[in-house]
Amino acid sequence: MTEPAGDEQLSYEQARDELVDVVRRLEAGGTSLEESLALWERGEKLAQVCQGWLDGARKRLDAAIAATDADDD
Repeated sequence: MTEPAGDEQLSYEQARDELVDVVRRLEAGGTSLEESLALWERGEKLAQVCQGWLDGARKRLDAAIAATDADDD
């Protein structure tokens, strides 16, 4: 598994794609307990990156909707 320079630099798509790969590897089995735990931890970090992107997008949408609603008044 390729380890990126910094999780904070991952785009949503990069984090999502790597998370899909982690899940695929965990579901396939055949890994040692240590490797499975490392994959799980990596998956948790990637999920946090994805959630951060989604939370940021939600805030931007909410702000845009609020601005539009304020303009309509």
